[in-house]
Amino acid sequence: MNQASRNTKEDKKLKWWQLSLLGVAGTIGTGYFLGSGLAISIGGPAVLFAYILAAVGTYVVFDALSQMTAEHPEQGSFRSYAKKAFGTWAGFGSGWVYWFSELLIMGSQLTALSIFSRFWFPAVPMWIFAAGFGVVSLCIVFFGNKGFDRVENVLAVIKIAAILMFLVIAAALLAGWIGGGKYAPKLPLSYPALFPAGGIGLWSAFIFAFYAYGGIEVLGIMSNRLQKPEEAPKAGKVMLLALTTVYVLSIGLAVTMVPLSAFNPKESPFVLALSSDHLAFVPHLFNGVLIIAGFSTMTASLYAITSMMITLAQEGDAPRLFAKKWKDKYPFFALCLIAAGLVGAIVMALWLPGKVYEYITTAAGLMILYNWAFILLSSGRLLQPSKLSGVKRWIGLLLIGAAAAGTLFHALSRPGFYISLLILSLIALSDWIVQRVQKKQAASSAGANAHEDKLSNEHEAMRGSNPKFRITGIRLRKSKL
Repeated sequence: MNQASRNTKEDKKLKWWQLSLLGVAGTIGTGYFLGSGLAISIGGPAVLFAYILAAVGTYVVFDALSQMTAEHPEQGSFRSYAKKAFGTWAGFGSGWVYWFSELLIMGSQLTALSIFSRFWFPAVPMWIFAAGFGVVSLCIVFFGNKGFDRVENVLAVIKIAAILMFLVIAAALLAGWIGGGKYAPKLPLSYPALFPAGGIGLWSAFIFAFYAYGGIEVLGIMSNRLQKPEEAPKAGKVMLLALTTVYVLSIGLAVTMVPLSAFNPKESPFVLALSSDHLAFVPHLFNGVLIIAGFSTMTASLYAITSMMITLAQEGDAPRLFAKKWKDKYPFFALCLIAAGLVGAIVMALWLPGKVYEYITTAAGLMILYNWAFILLSSGRLLQPSKLSGVKRWIGLLLIGAAAAGTLFHALSRPGFYISLLILSLIALSDWIVQRVQKKQAASSAGANAHEDKLSNEHEAMRGSNPKFRITGIRLRKSKL
């Protein structure tokens, strides 16, 4: 029996290449399928360099988190590390920054799913699609569908198959094996073609390259499931190498096949690239795959955000109400709060249908980077210091800082920067209030304990020094006997 249970436990452990595949499948979502179009329209074909630099920054973050996971396994992962490194305020801040980043990611994904759906139904308002997808996702998490893990695996395979399909069909269109392409291919080799908006344009697009790698912190959490935890950095290297190769190849093909003027935030660059008179069904097929892929990553984000809310509530960093489960099974109260946040995203889609995706995506990308900065700073406190780790950490922080600063130089991303600052300010204010309340409670508790100790000491002193008290005590005890 013990051997069987040991085998079952061993079966649940992952090999490093399995973790790499999970990372590739879990990271690719609307940030790549739609956000890449926004990056190209802002920075031009030169965004390929931004995706490579973002991969370097992402690897530094994953490497730091996986090392901390291997040396100090913690259930709360990066939130626990921030708390251990800097104190309770950092744990509070890291947890809520992550919660808001995932909420904004879900808002961005809802908007992207609505944009994909309008490819077929252009007359239907975006908010109707956003509400529909949001309700379905909330129902899945509310009822805790046990088979959803298997569905996620199937959806991951569909995403990877879609990318391979794009690469094959795009290559066939470029080679002339398939005719009727909508655009004439042109390789952007000159400086004006590569950098149509100059260095500032590339800098402004940097945030969207980082956004395409969002989710790496979840993979860091999963690294404690490895058969050999020390192989986590290798898994991260292979995963990011695969992601970077896929991103550079696919985006490179897209910018070769579609003129820069045709890219826009409302259409996937890959659907544009596959437009052909002889393959009229392919964009529709690919659009369906994009909806499936986006919905899977959105629901995964909903699982993550629900778990984080329950953890925050259990540890006193959120109202205890959100840790309670209806009928001891359903996370009803946590999902109510999340649903309110999603309603906010849907209202934004109703009020700002033209720019909502750009604003929410920028804010979501920035919140991800703020959390990554927490991870890097925590690793500097918790891991054994070395010159190499210090250099890597500063490279990561500089790349994160550059991506955040770049959002100030473009009209589409600047509002998202201000939204992220507003959220950070609210988190900081809430943290300050919570810390003050907890200190007052601790002080009053300590004062009450000290008062009780004082009374007890006085009582003992009276019993020891007053003979009448001793005699009375003896008489009382005798009378009881």
